[in-house]
Amino acid sequence: MLEKITALRKVLHQHPELSGEEIETAHRIKNFLSHNPPSELIEGIGGHGLAAIYSFGEEGPVILIRCELDALPIQESNLFEYRSGINGVSHKCGHDGHMAIVAGLSYWIKEQTYKKGKIILLFQPAEETGKGAKAVIEDDKFKEFKPDYVFALHNIPGESLNTIIRVQNNFSSSVQSLGILLKGKESHASEPENGVNPALAIAELVNQFNLLNILEPEKSNFTLLTPVHIKMGQIAYGVSAGSGELHYTLRTRDEAHMERLKSAIKELLTKICSQYNLGLETGWFDYFPTSTNDPFCNELIGKAAEINNLRIHEKPYPYKFGEDFGWFSKYYKSAMFGIGSGENSPALHNPDYDFPEEIIPTGMAMFTSVIDQILKSKHLIT
Repeated sequence: MLEKITALRKVLHQHPELSGEEIETAHRIKNFLSHNPPSELIEGIGGHGLAAIYSFGEEGPVILIRCELDALPIQESNLFEYRSGINGVSHKCGHDGHMAIVAGLSYWIKEQTYKKGKIILLFQPAEETGKGAKAVIEDDKFKEFKPDYVFALHNIPGESLNTIIRVQNNFSSSVQSLGILLKGKESHASEPENGVNPALAIAELVNQFNLLNILEPEKSNFTLLTPVHIKMGQIAYGVSAGSGELHYTLRTRDEAHMERLKSAIKELLTKICSQYNLGLETGWFDYFPTSTNDPFCNELIGKAAEINNLRIHEKPYPYKFGEDFGWFSKYYKSAMFGIGSGENSPALHNPDYDFPEEIIPTGMAMFTSVIDQILKSKHLIT
């Protein structure tokens, strides 16, 4: 069984697909699940998502286990045999491993004899853009599932292999991307006074945004503004620039702090653009809401780690990265946990990162123990 699951992981790694383009990835998952056919397989959820539904006897708790289908626009630098075969695209967040873990659960599920309830294995598209979970939740096909509990995991480089990382309250940060277009007026480079050059405004905005940073992640008002792209004018030495762009990602501990940060940014933009006589357009996109861990679901995760004799690291504050799993926690009792993928592992989104297959059994054991606790609970069985 484990050989088949790790073989799937390698195939998925070789054939990555970007967010919203996961057609063949979903097809490979469908074929793999055919070895342990679900009671029902629903395709085309929120794009290319699919869900395998395993039903047991009478109506009971509905448990949904979620993973991600998509890869990243990163050129892989690894040279092993199963390296990405798609130029400029690779699985550098470990979604290939997450899929293998969740698909592998099908072998275990088919051996179970629960008296009631459902287990849903959800393979979600477009996590990396923050659009996939929202699209899935808003899909009428998904609304029919009515899950009582939703669980997910993420591998965590830098943590000891197979350590379970549990985070109280929020697992990950609120993340929002911002695009700013400054509109001035071009002029001859010898007569910049006859135009409106955005250079000083850009410099001031960068400095003012930097002052908003509160970089200690343990603080409740943690705030991180990261400049990802800045552009001004063109390479034409006789022309004083008349336009500029700034692109940022914003990160806070929770939604309330994000709203306050956005208000502060809007005030700064209005003030500085007025000062320098610039037109302004803004775009807000790639929104990842805070992934909030439900206390009961988090308790089940802790017990699952104990059942499997796994070391637990209680992380005292959320991760700085965004996770669109936060959309599920807005509407359902949910929790996400981490699994250490090695202290010396390259970081997520690094070109030399590779998902460690040693943690596949651990991920499966955690999910099966969480499911077992719910579906074997005495108050759920008559």
